[in-house]
Amino acid sequence: MQRELKAPSAKKIEKQLIKHDDVRIDNYYWLNERENPEVIAFLEQENAYYEALTAHTNELKDSLFQEMKSRIKEDDSSVPYKFNGYWYATRYEVGKEYPIFARRFEKEDAAEEIMFNCNILAEGFDYFNLGGLSISPNNELAAFGVDTVSRRQYTLRIKNLRTQEVYKDTIENTTGSAVWANDNKTLFYTKKDPKTLRSNNIYKHILGTSPEEDELVFHEEDETFTTFVYKTKSKEFIVIGSSSTLTSEFQILRADDPNGKFHVFSKRVRGQEYSLSHYEDNFYILTNMDGATNFKLMTTPEDKTESDNWVDFIPHREEVLLEDIEMFNDYYVLSERENGLNQLKIVRWDTGESYYLPFDNETYTAYVGTNPDFDTEILRYGYNSMTTPSSIIDFNMRTKEKVVKKEQEVLGGKFKKENYISERIWATAQDGKKVPISLVYHKNTKLDGTSPLLQYAYGSYGHTIDPYFSTVRLSLLDRGFIYAIAHVRGGEYLGRTWYEEGRLLNKINTFTDFIDCSKFLIERKYTSPEHLYASGGSAGGLLMGAIVNLCPEIYNGVIAAVPFVDVLTTMLDDTIPLTTGEYDEWGNPNVKEYYDYMKSYSPYDNVSRQIQPNILVITGLHDSQVQYFEPAKWVAKLREYKTDNNLLMFNINMDAGHGGASGRFESLKEVAKEYAFLLDLEHKIR
Repeated sequence: MQRELKAPSAKKIEKQLIKHDDVRIDNYYWLNERENPEVIAFLEQENAYYEALTAHTNELKDSLFQEMKSRIKEDDSSVPYKFNGYWYATRYEVGKEYPIFARRFEKEDAAEEIMFNCNILAEGFDYFNLGGLSISPNNELAAFGVDTVSRRQYTLRIKNLRTQEVYKDTIENTTGSAVWANDNKTLFYTKKDPKTLRSNNIYKHILGTSPEEDELVFHEEDETFTTFVYKTKSKEFIVIGSSSTLTSEFQILRADDPNGKFHVFSKRVRGQEYSLSHYEDNFYILTNMDGATNFKLMTTPEDKTESDNWVDFIPHREEVLLEDIEMFNDYYVLSERENGLNQLKIVRWDTGESYYLPFDNETYTAYVGTNPDFDTEILRYGYNSMTTPSSIIDFNMRTKEKVVKKEQEVLGGKFKKENYISERIWATAQDGKKVPISLVYHKNTKLDGTSPLLQYAYGSYGHTIDPYFSTVRLSLLDRGFIYAIAHVRGGEYLGRTWYEEGRLLNKINTFTDFIDCSKFLIERKYTSPEHLYASGGSAGGLLMGAIVNLCPEIYNGVIAAVPFVDVLTTMLDDTIPLTTGEYDEWGNPNVKEYYDYMKSYSPYDNVSRQIQPNILVITGLHDSQVQYFEPAKWVAKLREYKTDNNLLMFNINMDAGHGGASGRFESLKEVAKEYAFLLDLEHKIR
């Protein structure tokens, strides 16, 4: 019955794309026209086709949704953190989609002050997100950003928390966040280019004045850079940052002197990255300067900030990636990564005495949590593993006592940690490199090649996907699925070099690593081609597009969410959001060497007449990161070239962007769609 349904067929309008004397024919370029009624009609046809093909799974989707929802504590709340005399927390109410932001004065059990009830603010909107909450030093005012389109263009507003009045100051097209100077009336914020959405301007707003009068403090001219603004934890400096994938630069201004002039901390040098922390009379700089591939920590006095004054504080180590530093009055905490594993090292300022927090698992995630106060001996950190729900822990750095402030509750009464097994295994890549894979499965799952396995990866921007706990994932594990995270090159799981080996002219390593991990999992009898599934989103969607072209025969199903699949066309169009800032990640195709290399792997350019796996593609019409037309064109071309009867489905959220639905329960429905796709495929071959 399903096979009788006629798949949508996009019309073909030939468009020649010429670069470096190379001619590409794009028959579906016309789908770029978001305002074209024919485009919207085509997307609606795809949605209707998806709904028809999956109608028989509607009950399963709903069952999965209810199951996932039942594990969540609906009246949940975050662990309060103390900042400037108030305890801040976020909580949810039963049946409600959106958070409530609240605070209590001095004591955690004091009367609650509700700052924002997003359930009320979201009324009338299909999408709603409140972000960038920033409290003035006198605790009376809150700057906040609101996005009701899901394009990450926030309207900045200011609320008086004492009177509950929302001021008329309205600033459009911002990143949503703002920084208060110490005078309680001056705000610094970032605006975006209205066309490319690049964050390129820092403005200063004075409370009560018209936003049209706001002073442009800094304009980032280099199109490969974005800019942002923040305040140091010491509260002494306002900092403007400019960054590209490989280079950074900062400017500083005393927070007590908002009308002063910012001065450059240390001038940008291509390939040199650094970030700032401030303590007493010195700055501490995390940097890759002088060939410190895995970064080192340097220090310099406040009045001598240029890099020729920096001296080593913690030298570079070949085997340890230094990821971050958190500062307190008496201690500092280093976030490190060695052999893929998170480590938190605590060091006293005065004596240099140090120790590591102990972790005893090979598939865990540990991270420094919210620690806004300088004057405390308590470190808040988070911990979870693929079998252990998330915990928020307060650790006394002096006494070494810890208090678990909150452990994630898994409701429903069925979850028992001991029923699940996690492990880390190592596949061998084509060039001999060992690629780690984190796995989790139910103890009753057979490891004889007959079990379904979902393999996930991201593999770009040096972004590391650590092994983490997921309540929604239990719906797969309890049905016999194995879940695997392939830590492919392009991330930083094994250090900065691991990233360098998966970007620019090494990008294909990301794709072949993933395929080699898949083949290893098959060889070791964790699964088989009949039961192997792959999933990735955004740049991970590029990965999905690549493996569909390179090795379709070893996957039964592939989920590509908001996939970046038309690499060449997008990277040649500098009017598209994010393009110019991506040159250091993918290369600049205006240079022929990079053009040729991108063309060799770009999923859209390499679709060929062959058998494809079953494929589910998901996107959002308002996506600002990966434009909807990339997956739309890709699906149209896949339909034209596929030589099989396997499923090819395209589901477009007409109200959402890159992150999908905004409500906490609505987002579960999207996951339920993906899981239903996998489970239905498994059911058909059983």
